[in-house]
Amino acid sequence: MSFFVKEIVDEEWGNYFALTGAGYGALVAVMVAVLLIGCMIAGEGGGRRVSTRALVFSAMAMALGMVTSMIKLVDMPMGGSVTLCSMLFITLIGYLFGLRAGLTGAIAYGILQLVVDPYIISIPQMFTDYIFAFGALGLSGLFYEKKNGLILGYLAGALGRYFFTFLSGMIFFAANAAGYNMSVPVYSLAYNGAYLVPEAAITVLILMMPPVNKALLKIKSMAAGE
Repeated sequence: MSFFVKEIVDEEWGNYFALTGAGYGALVAVMVAVLLIGCMIAGEGGGRRVSTRALVFSAMAMALGMVTSMIKLVDMPMGGSVTLCSMLFITLIGYLFGLRAGLTGAIAYGILQLVVDPYIISIPQMFTDYIFAFGALGLSGLFYEKKNGLILGYLAGALGRYFFTFLSGMIFFAANAAGYNMSVPVYSLAYNGAYLVPEAAITVLILMMPPVNKALLKIKSMAAGE
């Protein structure tokens, strides 16, 4: 384990783990493997094959999601932030190409977030906060080709991420609740909701604007090759 991660002793935040150079390399390899496996699975069983167009659009969406995640309107003291609609770009993958592509892209994005800005106190926490929480954004694919599919898909993805961050707060960061005189469930709901709910509300309002809706429909037509 020490080959991939190292323990950091911090008097203020407590002990946590940081990735070594080998750990970063392994995560990049895993991200590539996830994308390749997702492409292979999507091409089996008579399902739609993942086209070059889908890969290009997904890569662009991940890049935009990564850039906008660094533009923080509100930065929370113990992780999490209100960003410039970064979740929207990841949920866009599922909306454009379906559930399998959406989950694959979202999981790869979670690994990318882990590579760029890791905060690890344990392996289960790492999976919950990065793989599962960001991967849940791919649930937008449930509303692929549905009326108002992007708004519904975005809300599904955001709620999925909220669920896993809530679990993480309950299980791994419960000690912080005492400092706010809250029960652990209430603390986790309030803390994670303080950044996820405002960003979701802002994004939905933007999506409801007619010019934005028209532009996204055009993007969907382009993604479909029409």
